[in-house]
Amino acid sequence: MSNYEKTNNSNKKTFKERLKIIGPGAVITASFIGVGTITTATQAGASFGYAILWAVVLSIIATIVLQEIVVRIGIVTQEGLGEAIREQFASPLLKFCSVWLVAIAITVGSAAYIAGDLTGTSLGVTTLVDIPVHKVAPFIGVIVFLFGISGNYKLIENVMIFLIAILSIVFITTMIVVQPDIGEVFKGGFIPTIPDGSIITIIAVIGTTVVPYNFFIHASSVSEKWSHPHQIREARWDTIISITVGGLITAAIVITAAATMKGVDVKSGADLAIQLEPLLGSWARTFISIGLFAAGISSAMASPLGAAYTLSSVFRWEKGIKDKRFKIVFTIVILFGIISSAIGLEPLTLLLFAQALNGIILPVIAVLIMIVANNKKRLGQYANTLKINIIGGIVSVIVAGLGIYSLIDAVKGFMQF
Repeated sequence: MSNYEKTNNSNKKTFKERLKIIGPGAVITASFIGVGTITTATQAGASFGYAILWAVVLSIIATIVLQEIVVRIGIVTQEGLGEAIREQFASPLLKFCSVWLVAIAITVGSAAYIAGDLTGTSLGVTTLVDIPVHKVAPFIGVIVFLFGISGNYKLIENVMIFLIAILSIVFITTMIVVQPDIGEVFKGGFIPTIPDGSIITIIAVIGTTVVPYNFFIHASSVSEKWSHPHQIREARWDTIISITVGGLITAAIVITAAATMKGVDVKSGADLAIQLEPLLGSWARTFISIGLFAAGISSAMASPLGAAYTLSSVFRWEKGIKDKRFKIVFTIVILFGIISSAIGLEPLTLLLFAQALNGIILPVIAVLIMIVANNKKRLGQYANTLKINIIGGIVSVIVAGLGIYSLIDAVKGFMQF
């Protein structure tokens, strides 16, 4: 047994103590539980009942596996993922190609997503108040900008944790109120089936959870919270607990929609409120509006953070979130979202473009993560074990398939314009 394992075994923490270490993992969860996830999960439940709940389970397992590997890289090297990728290759050509492919794809993808994030967040307000979305979205963008430009990582982390708490209360409570069929829930969650016409929805459920820029946010944020390899166990628990909670929130939305909306044509996550009115009365719209707003603002904050953290790590900006260049990137991305949402720009084209970029970059980053995680010269005893390589390899193949399918689907979408 290594000294690392002895130290951790002699300092085992209670579950309550482990909750206190929650931080960077919650930021990742808040990032992927956005309005897009709520809408996709609602569509999954309304269209296919409980049958594809297993896709939520699979997406959470895949996310935990990849994010745990990224966490180890971040803590052991005390660098961002971009720096680790940059240092992996001795060849100047490979170094140049990997750095710029990652930098351009993640940054442009984040900018493409931000307009949809702000518009989606506005649904939480406009569901209750009769104000046009294009007037609410820029105001929300300003709120996100003020948080991001503060340069205070702890503030952002605490906001994300608070938003996750709200999402948990709203959607898990709602699931309990609708009293779903428990037997069908377990059957759908652990017995994979692919109903006719469900493959695109399954891909979407997984794709809204495994998000490329979250790898860069996570690697950089854990190095701000933990500075020694013996703290990897704490970071691992943060990752497992936080992402599992995110999975429960997504599953709760699918289950609620399956119990109350089977066969309903879903346009957005706000449609869930209409179906819950017989159970929750006037509180239905309030509940769902709060959930949509919390989900949207957390995801909107993550998009510019993802771009800024990615560029910060690949180009070695030593001050991280406090660096002026970090703030400039954050500002440019959020301003793009504010302007495009204010003029009512149709986000579908941008989202298809972002989807195409993710389709290219997701398989590449999954492979790069596995390569970096096997570098024993840099990670030593914390490099991947054979077991992790097998599990990570399987997950990477699934993620690669997801990325390729997303790229093909996006190209088809462009051809329809």
